Amino acid sequence: MSFNILVVKGLTLPVVTEQNLADIQAAAGPDSTVRVVERVRDAVPLAADVDVVLGVMPKALLDATPKLRWVHATASGVDSFMYPEFVDSDVILTGEKGLVGGHLADTGFGLLLALTRQIATALRLGPEGWNRREDMRMKEIELEGMTMGIVGFGGTGRAVAKRALAFGMRNIAMDQHPATPSDGVDEVWGPDGLDRVLRESDVVAVCCPLAPETRHLFDDDAFARMKPGAIIMNVTRGEIINGDALVRALQSGHLGGAALDVAPAEPLPAEHPLWSFDNVAMTPHTAGASQLRAPRNIARFCENLVRMQNGQDLVGVVDKQLGY
Repeated sequence: MSFNILVVKGLTLPVVTEQNLADIQAAAGPDSTVRVVERVRDAVPLAADVDVVLGVMPKALLDATPKLRWVHATASGVDSFMYPEFVDSDVILTGEKGLVGGHLADTGFGLLLALTRQIATALRLGPEGWNRREDMRMKEIELEGMTMGIVGFGGTGRAVAKRALAFGMRNIAMDQHPATPSDGVDEVWGPDGLDRVLRESDVVAVCCPLAPETRHLFDDDAFARMKPGAIIMNVTRGEIINGDALVRALQSGHLGGAALDVAPAEPLPAEHPLWSFDNVAMTPHTAGASQLRAPRNIARFCENLVRMQNGQDLVGVVDKQLGY
């Protein structure tokens, strides 16, 4: 079996090295063709004979690839692929499922510590921090003994649980689908467990993908069910949280803080109220970056090339009907 492969570079795959190309060629076989383009508009004119794409798949590219059989995504969140023409097609979609949790969890905990240890306040104040030292010390809390509630127990959720366990936290978790417990989670509750996670957690970590059932999952009602003073942490997709509801929960004082790498609207406008809260720590959707991310994903793509030739099941397959 030979492949006509098109690699589309982008934010999460900015560089394709000669070694990367050699690895892909070796996995695909000597009769396969591998081409690399900088952007989607460069891909469209080359797409007529392509049957495999490593990268992204906007509708314009899908329309130009009548022979397409398989796409391996270079984005961990595949909501951008979920337009009707692609979802209803026979094209297989694979991706980074289970590979990106570590660096997302690192950023989540960095933001969480920025709040609980008053690091964000100290950075904002600069030299004036020395005059506010006593006030900051009065607000500092430690994570030891707190409960981490994880919403979505996939790769990111497990990575968060692993780190929470190291901080001496108790872990509880729920998921839309059955999931195997690990890293201090004794039982992964189903959708009905969301209420318990909200009620019991000192920190609620949003670790689920964006899908119809998770869009605006965190609304006024969800925030009202959270423990007073609890912190929300989100490193997956901003649209899972209703932005207006988040602002109201912070304004009321019911929510103790928000640690966010993703925002309800991106880029978040300078005039948005979220910028005005001292108990909000945000990064501009940068948690997905890692020196290990592209090599891991290319290695999976190469593994899947071999698997496809051998008639084996592919790894990291996305259920297009579910959206993850």
